[in-house]
Amino acid sequence: MSKKAKFTPAWYEDPAPAGSWRSIFKWGDPAAYKHPNSGLTKLIMDRFELSEELLARPGQLGLEQVPDTEPVDLPAEHLAFLARTCGEENLRTDTYMRIKRAYGQGMIDALRLRRQIIENLPAVVVAPREQSEIEAIVTYANDHLLPVYVFGAGSTVTRGYEATKGGICLDMSVHMNRLVELNEIDQTVTVEAGMWGTQLEDLLQNAVEKLGAKRNYTVGNFPQSFEYSSVGGWVVTRGAGQNSTYYGKVEDMVISQEYVTPIGIFKTWSHPRAATGPDFDQIMMGSEGSFGILTNVTFRLCHWQPENRKKFSYMFHTWEDAQAACREVMQGEFGFPSVFRISDPEETDIMMKLYHIEGSLADTALQKLGFEPMQKCLLLGFTDGEKDFSRNIDRKIRRIFRKYKAFDISFAGVTKTWEKGRFTDPYMREDLQDYDILIDTLECGVTWSQIPHVHKDVRTFVKSRPNTICMTHISHAYPQGANLYFIFIAKIGTIREYLDLQYGILEAIARSGASISHHHGVGKATAPWLEDQIGTAQMDVIRLLKNHFDPNNIMNPGGTLGLDMTTAQREKRWSKDLEV
Repeated sequence: MSKKAKFTPAWYEDPAPAGSWRSIFKWGDPAAYKHPNSGLTKLIMDRFELSEELLARPGQLGLEQVPDTEPVDLPAEHLAFLARTCGEENLRTDTYMRIKRAYGQGMIDALRLRRQIIENLPAVVVAPREQSEIEAIVTYANDHLLPVYVFGAGSTVTRGYEATKGGICLDMSVHMNRLVELNEIDQTVTVEAGMWGTQLEDLLQNAVEKLGAKRNYTVGNFPQSFEYSSVGGWVVTRGAGQNSTYYGKVEDMVISQEYVTPIGIFKTWSHPRAATGPDFDQIMMGSEGSFGILTNVTFRLCHWQPENRKKFSYMFHTWEDAQAACREVMQGEFGFPSVFRISDPEETDIMMKLYHIEGSLADTALQKLGFEPMQKCLLLGFTDGEKDFSRNIDRKIRRIFRKYKAFDISFAGVTKTWEKGRFTDPYMREDLQDYDILIDTLECGVTWSQIPHVHKDVRTFVKSRPNTICMTHISHAYPQGANLYFIFIAKIGTIREYLDLQYGILEAIARSGASISHHHGVGKATAPWLEDQIGTAQMDVIRLLKNHFDPNNIMNPGGTLGLDMTTAQREKRWSKDLEV
């Protein structure tokens, strides 16, 4: 008898049509896709009771053309000034581009676009060619009280640059993406804020060939959005890459910055350290465009030497053992691994399917050794750095993990598989969403002692919703704590239903005492929780800084960082047409 072929849903594989809704909400390359594998597909079908018949008929694909119907609410004299300043060819007023430069990559953005909901657009998108043009635009906008928003690459998940007040959007990606200086003596690089991560690392990792340098370098920041995020976005949101356990978050990488603000240029010095009062680099990072526009940034550099990388993956008997082992490594004072990622039991169960461990020889060995389903935890990672340094960290990690009776599954190639797909996993989001299965994330910062109750409290809330998957991992670790990254998968029919789940998770995170964001930033989506999180005394300092740099509130207004929120925003009910 022939074996029945595995069922494959009717995944959409054609390139997103140019000018379509899908071409805006789709992640990444319009022609690229990555389908859930057979194991994950079966899990989704079983968990959400999806029949083969249903998965043969995708829902709202968003293939229709975006109509050019939204009026340009900006007087002609302002448009004329912008054209004189930046060139007519660098202005866009069509509806499509205005949506594309106002909506990010958050789930709320995708849900609205699938339903063809248009709101909060700038009147015009302008691509400045150099800093002097930005200075002229900000001065003019301040004189005429015109709101100014900034677009870098478009990967925000916090409604970071949504133009709630209309006005002008500055698109930094077109021209403001140049290398300013590579300084090998100081081991720094200065670039314009609109440069994308891929462009930066391509130059640095090939610096000998492309820049005539003595050796190749890296900044070391590789977020999941690496292929579609800008260095300016990294800085103003205090972002983090997946290698942050060794290289640090972006606030550890920045040496100096330059901003154009309504009251003038604000530039920090490039000293490696100073004792000259508060650190203004730290004050400006995380400002999310609400104080001014970041035009260029200087990063420290590290040597690019991937040949020294040591990859590993282990299975722990329990979540508690995995945490304890991770903490011992981070507090061992022998150096840090680069990637250090622990999946909790539910995520491990799904990773077993996603990485084809389930049913393999490794899975058979794990079962014989007593690693129980929905108890065991997967840890994967690798080291970076100088050859002996990297080797020593790997050796120390293996020694510690043996104490916890962790099983070395490095032979299964799990880390290699994860590394190969770590920037492409977001492509699966569209496949699932075509059938009203939503996959989204929220993350927080915690101390080691907080992890057990934060993990439990957030999962308890998510699991109070029937048939909802809640995966969690630690992907950024420190001697004093880590982050918790929650991924939820649910069948959701309306925007209201989605927001109730998202807001409930944020409430659970806040109640538990964790930070409401570890590296995604605040934007306008998380803003209603900020003041309760940091306290009114600290929020008052943010208000004072805002009033100093931007007294007329033209820079990214409309709720960013919890500033000038509407009543609806404060009540966490600020999207229209919520029941669709």
